[in-house]
Amino acid sequence: MKLIEKIAKQTKQSSQALATLTTTQKNKVLKDIAKALKSQSAAIQKANAKDIKYAVKKGLPEAMIDRLLLNQKRIDGMRQGVLDIVKLQDPVGEVTESRVNGPLRIQKVRIPLGVICMIYESRPNVTIDAAALCFKAGNAVVLRGGSEAFHSNKILVGLVQSVLKAHKIPPAVVSMVPNTDRKTLVDLLQLDQHIDLVIPRGGEGLMKFIGETTKIPVIKHDKGVCSLYVDESASVKKAIPLILNSKAQRPGVCNALESLYVHAKVAPKLLPLLEKDLLAKGVEIRADQKAKKFLSYAKKATQKDFATEYLDLILSIKVVKDLNEAIATVLNNSSCHTDGILSQNKKNIELFKKSLPSSCITVNTSTRFNDGGQLGLGAEIGISTTKLHAYGPMGLRELTTQKYVVESDYAVRK
Repeated sequence: MKLIEKIAKQTKQSSQALATLTTTQKNKVLKDIAKALKSQSAAIQKANAKDIKYAVKKGLPEAMIDRLLLNQKRIDGMRQGVLDIVKLQDPVGEVTESRVNGPLRIQKVRIPLGVICMIYESRPNVTIDAAALCFKAGNAVVLRGGSEAFHSNKILVGLVQSVLKAHKIPPAVVSMVPNTDRKTLVDLLQLDQHIDLVIPRGGEGLMKFIGETTKIPVIKHDKGVCSLYVDESASVKKAIPLILNSKAQRPGVCNALESLYVHAKVAPKLLPLLEKDLLAKGVEIRADQKAKKFLSYAKKATQKDFATEYLDLILSIKVVKDLNEAIATVLNNSSCHTDGILSQNKKNIELFKKSLPSSCITVNTSTRFNDGGQLGLGAEIGISTTKLHAYGPMGLRELTTQKYVVESDYAVRK
């Protein structure tokens, strides 16, 4: 407990140094982080190779190993993500509201959240995304990645801290838990006097554990049981490539399609054609009894399948009688991440949009677009499935809160 409390305390104390940094100063740091990612690319890949070797030895699923991999293309992507954050408007200090009430001049101003504890699994690119976003939004961050990415995360945090030190900023504003022991995580989650917010990204087990353990406010970035409903009026020709993109482009990410609901009248035409293309992509199909009539190679789906985030080349398919059944089924199974409709019927589209509370509703659009970069936020810290404060992709603005500033000419209350 002493070690982790010391780290959290240092991060809290160091966060005060961020309060006076200008946007120009923050952007210079971010540009140097991007340069360091480029110059240390070989060392990063060498450290990542250790994690990949461990993951293969441990028998982790192929999709998880894909999420873990840092090749040159992905390092370049991280670097570009940092440069994209440089271009974004700094939310800190933004006046969002201004009014006069009697003798009072009142403003609402954006401020950092404080110290954020980021807990995540697999994807080491989150280390850079979280560090860069938190830093520009004026927050300090304690990073706790999974054991499978320990070497990758360690070298990335070291890189960021070296840049901070060069700019005479306390390196502890971006800290890392130095081990992956569950006991250390339990201790970390008790430190509400030093940490203002916990943001977990991972599976259902991690979310449950954190919810039951911590005293600190939590914004969950929970599983993505993403679905699409193909309405009676949808274009079969256009629907097939969109479904394939949603499912198979990168199946190991949270905005990949997991469940497909098809109107009974379009199923006979759509499903046989779709099956051929899904099989060509290596997708395993699990279908309900009605859908199986139009599919030659599908396995029988269980009710659990339609509420499962596979993060793999597996797709559940169900035939529904109409839009109302589709909405009811999505509501019963969705994780409120991303749910979409393919339709040319404006009335049905509006009903679908109004009926579902998901963080992102897609209309004739791949579920893969629910992503901070794709929605113009730059890099994201994750996709929140918690409705309070932030919902959907969390970018810079979502990493701030607001305070009142009240001025007058020595007014007193009567």
